[in-house]
Amino acid sequence: MEKKITTPLTEEKVKTLKAGDSVLISGTIYTARDAAHKRLVQLLDEGKSLPIDVKDIIIYYAGPSPAKPGHVIGSAGPTSSYRMDPFAPRLLDIGLKGMIGKGLRSKEVIESMKKNKAVYFAAIGGAAALISKSIKKAEVVAYEDLDSEAIRKLEVKDLPAIVVIDSEGNNLYELGQKDYLDSINQSK
Repeated sequence: MEKKITTPLTEEKVKTLKAGDSVLISGTIYTARDAAHKRLVQLLDEGKSLPIDVKDIIIYYAGPSPAKPGHVIGSAGPTSSYRMDPFAPRLLDIGLKGMIGKGLRSKEVIESMKKNKAVYFAAIGGAAALISKSIKKAEVVAYEDLDSEAIRKLEVKDLPAIVVIDSEGNNLYELGQKDYLDSINQSK
């Protein structure tokens, strides 16, 4: 069963999401990759305000390709999340509630997610063209000089994702591996 969630992603909503849940996300989300994350954290280090309010938002780790004529956006597949790991805890500490990407997260990010009641979703790598069909509107809101890595505000409808790490630290990558190994051991 798929869960439908709409942004903003409040703590109450986060607590209902469990590792392994399939979700369809609707509402406003933002794209940002490592270059934008580095700039955001640099602003925090300098005591300056951010170009976006990260409280209760979802950041999608994507650098969409340019839109073809008649399209809202080009391919918008997920980026490897580990590249944002040095910066994610700072953003989680100021209210970021959701991240969408692909791949493993560091122990520090997972601990920060538990502390700040946040969730990590995986989007399906290799399905960038399919994912872009869920994006109804896109506009650059910060760091236009970064081209595809600029921060974009996206309006999405039923963007498919899977909860990989929930706010309690349950990790689907570990749970799935354990379940698989348990099933092999039981069949011996």
